[in-house]
Amino acid sequence: MAFKSRMCSLCKGRKLLCGKSKCPILEKLRVFDDIKKKFDKKLNKNEIFGASPPSIFVGEHNYPNVRIAPLVPPIDGDTSFMDSPLKWENKSIKAIIKYRSMLVMGETKNININIYKTNNKNSKILESIQELAMSLKPVDSEITLRRKPSLDIVPCGFAPPISPKGDLLKFSIAENPKIPSKSDYIVNDELKATDSIISLYNYGFDEYYIVKLLSAGLLGINKKLVPTRWSITGVQDTIGKYLTKKIIDYPLINDYEVYYNEFLGNRYAVLLIPDYYAYELMEVWEKGALFGCDNPPVLGDYEDLKTKGYAKETTGAFYAARLSVLEYLNKRKRQSKIVIFREITPDYYAPVGVWQIRTGVKKSFDNYAYKFNTLQEALNKIDELMGAPIEAYRLKSRILSKSKQMRIDDYIF
Repeated sequence: MAFKSRMCSLCKGRKLLCGKSKCPILEKLRVFDDIKKKFDKKLNKNEIFGASPPSIFVGEHNYPNVRIAPLVPPIDGDTSFMDSPLKWENKSIKAIIKYRSMLVMGETKNININIYKTNNKNSKILESIQELAMSLKPVDSEITLRRKPSLDIVPCGFAPPISPKGDLLKFSIAENPKIPSKSDYIVNDELKATDSIISLYNYGFDEYYIVKLLSAGLLGINKKLVPTRWSITGVQDTIGKYLTKKIIDYPLINDYEVYYNEFLGNRYAVLLIPDYYAYELMEVWEKGALFGCDNPPVLGDYEDLKTKGYAKETTGAFYAARLSVLEYLNKRKRQSKIVIFREITPDYYAPVGVWQIRTGVKKSFDNYAYKFNTLQEALNKIDELMGAPIEAYRLKSRILSKSKQMRIDDYIF
């Protein structure tokens, strides 16, 4: 395996020249080596049988002709923990990499996103993948690959947890998937994708299940495959907009509230301001973090009720973090302005997906709520909790600069 990074070649994982607390390359290699020792006979062949969590993947490269894949581990039983972020809240980065590395990906390439253009051979694979996506419980499945699965290691930790993979020749489901009647009804109904997502959410299905349905081309009137990464953001954004419409009719909170949490090498501080809805996420990648530098800038995105367009600096993190706060406010039947501060430390040595942002912010509301009478008091507390100076955030923030002018009662009363 050849490393493209000169720093990685010089370091060899011993000196930690990149500033990370652990070498992400060696961590992935150690995890995969452990898996190979345990499951070598089951992995070292081109036919893999096991219980898919269930798990699917739709790539975005070469869009609109994409790659699709079922993911199957070489074990049976309850494998749901391998592909369920809801079960990862108390797990380490190493454990998550291990779960993902046990799933073998059988890829079919150059599938047009318009599912009705799929040829006969690939349409059978797609139908089986769609059945898999609709199941709530693990499904005994078998994949046949052209060759034994291979594991590609991307240096410097930029790649998310990846699976052993190979070109798919055949995919079959060995049992009837457990498909909920409500999701089956929505999939077969003439509903827009947005309406389908909200209906499923209100029925109590978690967003990760909904993401699989959207990715597999099962939602909407003109059904199409949607790359997994786009589906995650699309579902979280759709639910977020739905909740925003609800909370703007609620009364304001009474105090300035601050919540704090540390999760998988990330720090999160959430500031709720007693004012009408607007939302902002700011983040700093510290020196030694994946995308850190000597003088890390504050990145940020903002929205109010008039804002349109995609979050350009914080991308998918913007929608994941927003959804957790909106659910909290909706539960309280209250409205506020929202400012989230995120700092990524070197301990976040390998990316595991935006679910950790969703979870990290969500868990902050399980912790102590600091309440203050003024904005300045709240910002002083955040300055204590976070690493970057609060003034750096002030200079970037649109909400904090506006709030300083608009909330005159902070200074009068």
